[in-house]
Amino acid sequence: MVSSSASFAQSWNMPIGVTDVSSDIHGLHMTIFWICVVIGVVVFGAMFYSLFRYRHSRGVKAAHFHENTKVEILWTVIPVLILVGMAVPATATLKNMYDASDAELDVMVTGQQWRWRYEYLGEEVAFNSNLSTPRSQIGGEETRGEHYLLEVDEPLVLPINRKIRFLMTSDDVIHSWWVPDLAVKQDTIPGFINENWVKINQPGIYRGQCAELCGIDHGFMPVVVHAMEEEAFDEWLAERRRMAEQEAQGVDREWAMAELMERGETVYESICASCHQSGGEGSPPAFPALAGNQQLIDDLDWHLDKVINGVSGAAMPAFRNTLNPVEIAAVVTYTQNAWGNDTDAQVQPARVAEQVDP
Repeated sequence: MVSSSASFAQSWNMPIGVTDVSSDIHGLHMTIFWICVVIGVVVFGAMFYSLFRYRHSRGVKAAHFHENTKVEILWTVIPVLILVGMAVPATATLKNMYDASDAELDVMVTGQQWRWRYEYLGEEVAFNSNLSTPRSQIGGEETRGEHYLLEVDEPLVLPINRKIRFLMTSDDVIHSWWVPDLAVKQDTIPGFINENWVKINQPGIYRGQCAELCGIDHGFMPVVVHAMEEEAFDEWLAERRRMAEQEAQGVDREWAMAELMERGETVYESICASCHQSGGEGSPPAFPALAGNQQLIDDLDWHLDKVINGVSGAAMPAFRNTLNPVEIAAVVTYTQNAWGNDTDAQVQPARVAEQVDP
């Protein structure tokens, strides 16, 4: 199911959304809107009536008066009553928006240039969510799809009818996690943890974007939430836990070169290609080429260290907390041997685990 905000009929107004909070916000928005409409009609109606009824061409003489106590009381009391009428429902809605207590599921949302990382706290499940729109569409080489720049490889999966608390932070710069249909828009700030929550009423696919200018690929950082029935979510979560356990067991076994290359290519395309390009040509000077990079070819230890710990003062982040040892070993092996680098070097996950957790 596609979110209501995607429909043309809703494009002229705020979406009503699929949570009680979003419905309350929409109701508050419409209440304030109609109050403003009434004020506008009364004020401009009185002004145009006065201009027409008491115009100079009719020989009307302007009245001179000041310090009219009754008028001054009226134009003070009436705006105060209007503001109070606005403040009461607005305060009730805001109070509800910030009440994240009694949540049934906690999800850590971490902004990274330029992707989101989701961790289901206490469930041993975590993954990255990357833009999946093909680069060929972005470059104009093929027709753009229905959800151009609003599609990801791993959506955030949530159950309906359960209160979910979001804990939000960032690994690098300020991002902003925004999904209009859920009425959630929260900045993710390095070194701070912000809090928000959602309780979704209807299953479906709900799309949003990073709403903070966060760098060169800011426009390539979508948010996709897949809300599903509670039983289906429980099954999905159990399967992801099983996959995480298998991945952890993979650290201790010896991987074949073909396995590492296949896995590494997948990791590279989802994580690294946005900066270093699919062919490893990079975007100098910010993102150096990996294809034919002599330092990378000659020094495997240096290469592995940079992937694990990042490059200080540069755009290259540390992936020790973003990728698991299997993924790091695979992507390093892939970049050592792709695009004609052909070093025949390979890194095993156990070696990465030793450096990540010495």
